[in-house]
This record gives sequence, structure tokens and C-alpha cells, in this order.
Amino acid sequence: MADSWVALLMKTGPDKEKENILWNIAGSFCYAFASMVLSFLVMAVVGEEEGGIFAFGYSTFGQQMFILAYFGIRPFQITDGGQEYRFGDYLHHRYRTCILAAGAGILYLLLSGYKAEKAAVILLLVCYKTLDGFADVYESEFQRSGNLHLTGKSNTFRTLLSVGIFLGVLTWKKHLLLACGAAVGAQILGVILFDEAVIKRLPGVDFSWEKGRLRPLTRETVLLFVSVFLDFYIFSAAKYAIDANLDDAASGYFNIIFMPTSVINLAAGFVIRPVLTGLTETWKEERTGEFVRKLAGIIKIIGALSILAVVLAAGLGRPVLWIMERILGGAYEGRLICYHVPFILIVLGGACYALLNLHYYALVIMRKQKVIFGIYGALTFIAAVTAPVLVRKAGIVGAAWAYLILMAVMAAAFEAWTWAEIGRKIRQAGGRP
Repeated sequence: MADSWVALLMKTGPDKEKENILWNIAGSFCYAFASMVLSFLVMAVVGEEEGGIFAFGYSTFGQQMFILAYFGIRPFQITDGGQEYRFGDYLHHRYRTCILAAGAGILYLLLSGYKAEKAAVILLLVCYKTLDGFADVYESEFQRSGNLHLTGKSNTFRTLLSVGIFLGVLTWKKHLLLACGAAVGAQILGVILFDEAVIKRLPGVDFSWEKGRLRPLTRETVLLFVSVFLDFYIFSAAKYAIDANLDDAASGYFNIIFMPTSVINLAAGFVIRPVLTGLTETWKEERTGEFVRKLAGIIKIIGALSILAVVLAAGLGRPVLWIMERILGGAYEGRLICYHVPFILIVLGGACYALLNLHYYALVIMRKQKVIFGIYGALTFIAAVTAPVLVRKAGIVGAAWAYLILMAVMAAAFEAWTWAEIGRKIRQAGGRP
């Protein structure tokens, strides 16, 4: 029965590339949609305080621990076409980073001063997100081997399973802690069914590993990890500032008006992910002109989607927020619609983040880890100073401004360095791309 199950998952039609794209879209959509609406649904079921706790634990601190488990290796692994490291090396490295993430989460909670129930909920969400980070090593290998459809299927089915069980238990018992525990159990089952079972039957995957290879792998990726870790801190600096300076309910409300960023990043991911392998090949083969054309084409698409998102936020933002209030119930009347301006600012910041994400991948392909680290290091300092000040001064409105300012500055830095590197490459070729 297990063989039949795996065969069904691995099956593709005559056009494998099309299935790669479609399943990648499906997986990305399910993951982003869950991230976008879960906090809203939790708030509707168990109230604004618990909704705010869940929002911070799932979308902010839990996601920060996901990044620690994931260690920023995915872009490196999927572009390791020469098999410099085997899957077994990546897998055993991931065992260690997941243990590190769980330990860091526990340490933070011990020092946080949170009440016991809030700490317990966030701990379970850390476990959930750490398992997400563990699944990523399989999904990255699927993509590296040219089976992006398996990555999409894993993302789709794991998300549907764990989120479905979470919402079922939450609606049935009205107990957030119990629902989070059920979600962790479902996540473990999902990794077993949709990742481990599949990769064992995927031809060409090398499970062998050497302990001596883990240290070089860490050296080559540690700057990527620190950069991604800092990137998410900068991305979430406003949320951390709200958790430190405002109440749990404010975290919930901010997370709701933050939802459009998931849609923008989802749309950008649809465009970026499928072309990463092609961009890598053109850069390594020094076909700079083709690289520039591909990169410019993606920038145009992201730009067009961003303009559309901002226009929609400005024109339809108030009705959308009003509808959300109606869904949440009469107790929430006027609680969201007053944040229409911050809503627009966050959409604009999300557009900047999508653009910087593209140029981040470009610099990874160019293996400019030190440049990436330098940009993130500088922005981390700016975020740590800017976000708390603006939140204390203007609450959620200040948080929205902090997010937009940080994303815009970071996007400008990434884009400037990417095109400077392209210019250097062209000059080295005698001015001929």
C-alpha cells in the first residue's frame, strides 16, 4: 500500500514542466493562504487576546525559529547542481539545525516572562515551525533533482492536513493549546507521508554522508543563514516592537492588516521560483545578456503586480476591512477600518519586499554571501532602533511606517548591488554581455 501511495504522489503527466509549475503554485498558495488567514480565524473563534498570541507565535517568533531550523540553505541546496554536497550531508546538517531551533525557542520562552499558557502555545508553534524547517530539506532536494511538483505536493498536502486538524480541534474544543498540540502531531504525520516516504523511492538521491562534510557546509552557508535570520527580524521588527510595547490584541490586529504581504510574496514566488535554475545556469555559463533579460523580465512582472496591489489596497481596502469586521462579529466594529492607511503602507512595503527577494536570489546565485550579510547587518541595526520608536510614538500606524521604510531601504540596497555586479561582469567581458 505504501508503494502505491508513493507512486501516486510521484506520478506525472506527459508535460512534467507544466506540472512542476502548477504544483509549485498550489503548494505556495496553500502555505501562504494558511499563513495569511489562520490568525484571523483564531481571533474569530477564541477572541482577540488569544488570536494575538497565536499571531505572534505562528507568524513571528515561530517563523523566526523556522528560519533557524532551515538555516537559509534552500537557495544553496537547490542551486547545487554539481552535487558538491549529497542529500545525506544536507539531511544530517538539518538534524542539527532543528535541534538548535527547538533549544533556542525554549531558551527564549524561559527568559521571556510570558504567562505559562502563552509560553506553552508559543512553544508548540515553535515545534510546528521547526518541523516545517525539517521538511524543507526534502522539498529542496525534490527541486534540486528536477521534481518541483513533489515540493508542491508536499507543501499542499502537509498544509491541508495540519491546518485542517488544527482548525477542526479549535472549532470543536475552543481550546487554543489543545489545537496547537494536534497541529504538531499532524505535521509529524505529514512529513512522514509526503516527504520521507517519497524521497526513499526517488532515483538518484544519495543518502550517504560524512561527518567531516558538515563543517564545510556550515561554513559555506552560515552567512546565508545569518542573513536570512536577520532578514526576517527586519521584516518582523514592527511585530516584535508591538509584542514588546502594546498588548496581545494589537498583535492580532496588525497581523490582519499585514495579510496582503502574503499574497504579494505568493505571487512573486510563482514568478521567481520556476526560473531560479535557469538564472543559475545562465550566470555560471557567463551568458550575462540572457541573465539580464530574464532578471529584467521578472522585475517588470513584479512591478506590475505591485502597482495593481497598491491600487486595489487604496480603492478596496476600506470595504475589505469592513467585511472582515463583519466576519469577526459585532464586537470588532470599527476595530479594523481605522487602519486603512497602515493597510496601504504595508501593501507598498510588501511590494518592496518582493523586489528585494528577487535580488537576494540573484546575489545568492552570484555567491555574494558577504554582500548579503553586510546589507542585512546594517538594516538590522536600523530596524532595532526605528521600529520600537515608531511603535511607541504612533502604535500600529507607526509599525506600518517602520515596515515600509525598512523594506524600501533594503530593496534599494539589494537592487543597487545586483546591478553593480552585473555591470562589473559585462566590463570584464569587454563590454559585451
